[in-house]
Amino acid sequence: MEIRRYNREQAKEWNKFVSESKNGTFLLDRNFMDYHANRFVDASLMMYDEKERLVAVLPANYEEDIQTVYSHHGLTYGGLIMSRRISTLEVMEAMKLACQYYAGLGAKKIYYRPIPYIYNRYPSQEDLFFLFRNQATLEARNLSQTIYIPDAIKMNELRRRCIKKSLKAGNSICQETDVTVFWHILDKNLRERHNVIPVHSIDELHLLMSRFTDIIRLYVVRNRQGETIAGTVVFDMGQIIHTQYIAANPEGKATGAFDHLISHLLTSVYADRMYFDFGVSTEKGGKWLNEGLTFQKESFGGRGVCYDTWSLNLSDFC
Repeated sequence: MEIRRYNREQAKEWNKFVSESKNGTFLLDRNFMDYHANRFVDASLMMYDEKERLVAVLPANYEEDIQTVYSHHGLTYGGLIMSRRISTLEVMEAMKLACQYYAGLGAKKIYYRPIPYIYNRYPSQEDLFFLFRNQATLEARNLSQTIYIPDAIKMNELRRRCIKKSLKAGNSICQETDVTVFWHILDKNLRERHNVIPVHSIDELHLLMSRFTDIIRLYVVRNRQGETIAGTVVFDMGQIIHTQYIAANPEGKATGAFDHLISHLLTSVYADRMYFDFGVSTEKGGKWLNEGLTFQKESFGGRGVCYDTWSLNLSDFC
């Protein structure tokens, strides 16, 4: 197997491979990854078999000052993206070659964020076996709540009452392309409740939505006057729907707009999909659980899926 460092001229080849892989998602497409490429020193790798076929890629960045590789620091998850034909022994070789390559750069450690299993199109956890075999350390375990749509747990009574309240208030749901109004609702909520700002600016969201028109979608709830009072940005990844952002203003919260919106997405828009992933409800690497947020997501039928981060010392690969 041959390992090569990714360069921008290979973006088309990289993207084609991710789209056909057994575990890649559009977050690993260079058109998504590279919207903030200026913030990171890219150290992604591409692995080819003896027939010059691309069999795996590894999204990564390198922070030379602390001699640390991340896969990937700017993404929710990264890890080895694999072809459907790759074998366990080939995955072991690819992971070993990657570790040797990074050790050769002077890196002492890699932080590895495997893709959660619900995003896999085919079983793809050979990389976890490699980590185990090489004494990797579980550094963080964040918890997301995910609904299994084909056999969803029934929403609790509180959620059903809120949905009825929204319908009675005359709220309506539609898809929107301009994120400006929703983003300001989101920004206000995050600043007031958590003293943080959205990960993506308005301009970045518009840019990404223009690049992925069929994948990144905004759904909003409007009151009788046509004013946006709640919304969510979702990532449509085929078998799985992920809510990237969720927000409601005071009127939206008071009238159950958010509950109405999630119910509509689950029962009408995405009823034929496999998973509906709300995202993590933890902070500090999983050491702190937001119990209120967890309860809210579980009351829709969500149950736990782990988002892990592993560390591996590279000294054994020098």
